[in-house]
Amino acid sequence: MFSLDPSFMLISVAVILVLSLFMFIVSRYRRCPSDKIMVIYGKVGTAKDGTALSAKCIHGGAAFIWPIFQAYEYLDLTPISISVDLRNALSRQNIRIDVPSIFTVGISTEPGVMQNAAERLLGLKLAQIQELAKDIIFGQLRLVIATMDIEEINTDRDKFLEAVSRNVETELKKIGLRLINVNVTDITDESGYIVALGKEAAAKAINDAKKSVAEKERDGSIGEANAKRDQRIQVAAAESEAIKGENEAKAQIAQSNATLREMEAEATRRATAAEKIAAARALQEAYLAEREAEVARAAREKATLEADELVKAEIQKRKMELEAEAQAEKARRIAKGEADAIYLKMAAEARGIQEMLMKQAQGYAELVKATGGDPLSATRMMLADKMEELMKIQVEAIKNIKIDKVTVWDSMGGKDGSPATANFLSGMLKSIPPMNEMFKMAGMDLPEYLGKESKDVETPIVAETVTTQTESAVEEVAAEAG
Repeated sequence: MFSLDPSFMLISVAVILVLSLFMFIVSRYRRCPSDKIMVIYGKVGTAKDGTALSAKCIHGGAAFIWPIFQAYEYLDLTPISISVDLRNALSRQNIRIDVPSIFTVGISTEPGVMQNAAERLLGLKLAQIQELAKDIIFGQLRLVIATMDIEEINTDRDKFLEAVSRNVETELKKIGLRLINVNVTDITDESGYIVALGKEAAAKAINDAKKSVAEKERDGSIGEANAKRDQRIQVAAAESEAIKGENEAKAQIAQSNATLREMEAEATRRATAAEKIAAARALQEAYLAEREAEVARAAREKATLEADELVKAEIQKRKMELEAEAQAEKARRIAKGEADAIYLKMAAEARGIQEMLMKQAQGYAELVKATGGDPLSATRMMLADKMEELMKIQVEAIKNIKIDKVTVWDSMGGKDGSPATANFLSGMLKSIPPMNEMFKMAGMDLPEYLGKESKDVETPIVAETVTTQTESAVEEVAAEAG
């Protein structure tokens, strides 16, 4: 009969026990899906303050569930849509309004809020959670509407939704929920206040739109006018640039044509000069040939005529030399005669001058002899002889003065009761150089018989005869002026 080995049996039992333990452990190890929260309850440990924890929440992980001591359930994270049809909510203005809205909520995954959900929502069905949340939303929505005016609720929807979200979410967190979205469909009231506000806003919007349209039309007209102005300016500038470009092109063409004409003229000049130079060289060569021919011909003719003309030329040369000598002799004789005549004329003039000077010297010697041998007295006698001519010269100095009219108011205020007119004419005569000064200028003294100079009076005293002649000259001048 077959018998088992005891050791084998022990090993088999041990393996079976290990496998059973592993299967048990695997069966008690639970993983939490991402759309759920696993709530482990039972003996789960204590908090930091030493109190026992009611549950342990796990999201997105896994945990070992001890048998007998622990159990687990899941909280669904699927969003819950709650329709809230709020009617006759009283605003701060005591106007009742209807605020239909839709709230979307869900279980929060925030650690503290998730613990509240495990304590208050675990085991509840979806409809029960929805009703619980609706009650909280109704109360908070009425509270928010009571603190706001209809204008704020209707026009400033962001402010209204922010206030609703803040109040509602604060209360929902207490039961483990969070607010995902708020959508207010429409706001109405029984009194028609919101409708009136809408009409007012519509009218204002229409007026603003009309104003904006008018302003846009005005801006469009101004822009169109500015565009036309800019177009005209740009067109004028373009035309100006075009004309400028055309003028510059014409100037360049004219410059190019001028350069072309200059080059053509230069080429023509060079060609003409080359032609003339060639022609001149040809003529020069022709002239040189002709000259050589002429030289040869002249040499031949000279050789031919030399014999014939040599004697004739020699005779003619001799004849011309004789005629030249005759003409030179004739000219020499004529020149000698003229020189002799000039010499005789100048000698005669010199003898006449010498004779005249000798006579003058003899007369002067006789005059000196007559004055007792005093040459100075003789000189004074000669000057006295010329005194009449000197006086005539002095009188001639004022004789030709033209006086058209002389009006005299004479107050007889002259010296010693003499008329002032006489003093005037006497002053005019005093402008004539006095006789004594004339002698001094000549390096001589006035003879004593002609007068002497007074020491008390600056003007020299002339002789009686001179004074008489001067007065007569003054009378002649006055008669001519009168």
